[in-house]
Amino acid sequence: MIDIKFLREEPEKVRQNIRNKFQDSKLPLVDEVIELDAQRRKTQQSADDLRQKRNSISKQIGGLMAKGQKEEAENLKKQVSEFSDELAALEAEQTRLEEEVTKRMMIIPNIIDPSVPIGKDDSCNVEIEKFGEPLVPDFEIPYHTDIMEKLHGLDLDAARRVAGNGFYYLIGDIARLHSACISYARDFMIDRGFTYVVPPFMIRSNVVTGVMSFAEMDAMMYKIEGEDLYLIGTSEHSMIGRYIDTIVEEDSLPHTLTSYSPCFRKEKGAHGIEERGVYRIHQFEKQEMIVISKPEESMIWYDKLWKNTVDLFRSMDIPVRTLECCSGDLADLKVKSCDVEAWSPRQKKYFEVGSCSNLGDAQARRLGIRVVSSDGRKYFAHTLNNTVVAPPRMLIALLENNLNEDGSVRIPEVLRPYMGGKELITP
Repeated sequence: MIDIKFLREEPEKVRQNIRNKFQDSKLPLVDEVIELDAQRRKTQQSADDLRQKRNSISKQIGGLMAKGQKEEAENLKKQVSEFSDELAALEAEQTRLEEEVTKRMMIIPNIIDPSVPIGKDDSCNVEIEKFGEPLVPDFEIPYHTDIMEKLHGLDLDAARRVAGNGFYYLIGDIARLHSACISYARDFMIDRGFTYVVPPFMIRSNVVTGVMSFAEMDAMMYKIEGEDLYLIGTSEHSMIGRYIDTIVEEDSLPHTLTSYSPCFRKEKGAHGIEERGVYRIHQFEKQEMIVISKPEESMIWYDKLWKNTVDLFRSMDIPVRTLECCSGDLADLKVKSCDVEAWSPRQKKYFEVGSCSNLGDAQARRLGIRVVSSDGRKYFAHTLNNTVVAPPRMLIALLENNLNEDGSVRIPEVLRPYMGGKELITP
């Protein structure tokens, strides 16, 4: 959510930002907010004036009562009573107008960074840099489900009977490899100075609307029936929610956290053949990184975060690239975002394994996360998040890039301590 003062003073910049995100249907919201906000401020001024009059008359009543002028005092009391009724009506109108303004402000997209490329959808995303040499072996690489099943590590049929499509059983060495990835990612981030956290896996609705847009919420979140609770789609949701309505000491920033959680997502819509198996699923586990920073440091941390993911994948000899998300591919709260994509030797192309985002003060403004400086100045924090690793997709990259012609899979050296020293998974 942007600053309403900015919208008042720079409405054309807000409109252009909406156009840059190809959301022209939201353009009328700018004028609506300006008009409603003007009404709200006028109503607030009327209420303030009325309170001042009421307080002044109340003081007069006290003086008249002290002088024994009861009749005059009673007449003024009637006037105060009338003021109170009028004030209640003004306060109710002010509340209504505030709610109408907020409702519109919540769906006006955040102002994107000037460096973001303008484009309508993900087809306009821009490659930034490649890391590692993408190789294609001289033997055919099967689809990832076939690799796992040959290693007796995956059972999709049983998962469908138990929970439906979009779920899976991981078994044996594949399940162990999955856990090894999570454990290694946890320790990798701890070694980089991040504090490890296991958060709640459910959050209340006020946290949901604070950390994401309504469109994202509808597409992703599972609601717990009969409760004001949602299953998290990523630990970022509850990690940022931890700071709701808090004031953070400036001297304590940045807060650098890495969190583990299961993630639950609806994943609405039909998906192509490359998204079956364990690529796009309703339940998975993830290691995340989250930063709460000063505004002037958030872009520095943005670069540090995506580089952490690149370094982690390269430590396992998996080639990756970074892809700058264009304006139309950014969620409404994001200022800037890039994807980290791993090389798929089977597809002979890269695919997404992580996403790094700077949300500016949008989440902090919605959730009331403020910073106080040593001189007492208060301002909204900036929040950032990035995927360390999400093993179902990472497993695909790991298996394809470490597959041998005989069907066995090399275990990257950094993962071997988490696999009991095992170097190879064999059929």
